[in-house]
Amino acid sequence: MICFFTGNVRSTTVQGSENSSRRGRRSSTMGDMPLNDMPWWRWRSNVRSALHMLSDPAFQRDVWLAGIDGYGDVTDAVYRLVEDTWLDNWSAEKYVGTIFRDSQEAALVDSAVLRVLRIMHQVGPDAPVSAYLNHEAWPEAVRAARDAHVRLAVSDGDDADVPPRTLDVLRIMTRSA
Repeated sequence: MICFFTGNVRSTTVQGSENSSRRGRRSSTMGDMPLNDMPWWRWRSNVRSALHMLSDPAFQRDVWLAGIDGYGDVTDAVYRLVEDTWLDNWSAEKYVGTIFRDSQEAALVDSAVLRVLRIMHQVGPDAPVSAYLNHEAWPEAVRAARDAHVRLAVSDGDDADVPPRTLDVLRIMTRSA
């Protein structure tokens, strides 16, 4: 990937990878997640972490609403979802072959991103967790995040139903390899 900034516009050129996961090759793993089989696996890890938290109502109630440290909050999850990817500016389809394995993954991620961002724009990024969880469109956003989370987890050979990892564990995972 070649990334450069021109004024206020970020331009990215994506170059093909000889080690594309589309050939079915799996690399070494950390836990159950394959490492380096997607060129931008660190970005994929952040997107997966965010979708995992956004897709789990019990987690949201027991961790976010309860104010448990170590997982961030809704705003943190949304930031992880869009910070490197700019999925708030363009489609996940742009990342098929780099972050996402196929168009179905990308479409599911786009659906979740749009729903969550719509709510964030309505309640505000500094709103309390309860404002998100009580929003009338939140269950739909959770379902969309769940669909995307399950698809990505299954594609990576992971169990979609394990509890979300802490942000410290995510940092350790994305630093290694």
